[in-house]
Amino acid sequence: MLIAYLAAGLLSINGTLIAEFIAFLLMLGVLARWVYPPIIRAAEARQLQIKAQLEQAEKSRQEAEQHLREAQAEIQRAREEAGQIIERANRAAERIQGEAQEKARDEARRIVEAASRDIEAERQRAIHSIRRQMADIVTEAVRRIVGESLDGERHRKLIEAAIEQVEKEPNAAQ
Repeated sequence: MLIAYLAAGLLSINGTLIAEFIAFLLMLGVLARWVYPPIIRAAEARQLQIKAQLEQAEKSRQEAEQHLREAQAEIQRAREEAGQIIERANRAAERIQGEAQEKARDEARRIVEAASRDIEAERQRAIHSIRRQMADIVTEAVRRIVGESLDGERHRKLIEAAIEQVEKEPNAAQ
């Protein structure tokens, strides 16, 4: 192709062309000897720096993922512990509620028993009072019927017999 340019007259070989060619070769030599090595070293240093930064970034990412896993595990442990605390609190509440219900039942039982005792005592007082009234009525009736005064022993026997008779009747004891 160079020959085609030479034959066409576009390129003529003269002293200027040779001087430019020698200057070009000298420039390439200077660049190759003193300019390109620092540029290449700077590019290699930059490349190493970028590689180190990428490795550091990867290490940081892995550390962050590890911290995230640890944090998630800690959160899970905290949730489990909170669940256990809630479960213990619920059991304690149920136990306390059961104890309160048992105390309330015991108190109600004591109140019912006390009321039953009071009712029975009142019933016994009423029966005793009725017996005395009956004894007085019987004594008065016997005195009027017999027309005489009874002695203490005979009086007592008559009263006891009357009370026994009243107790034997089905409607009298109620």
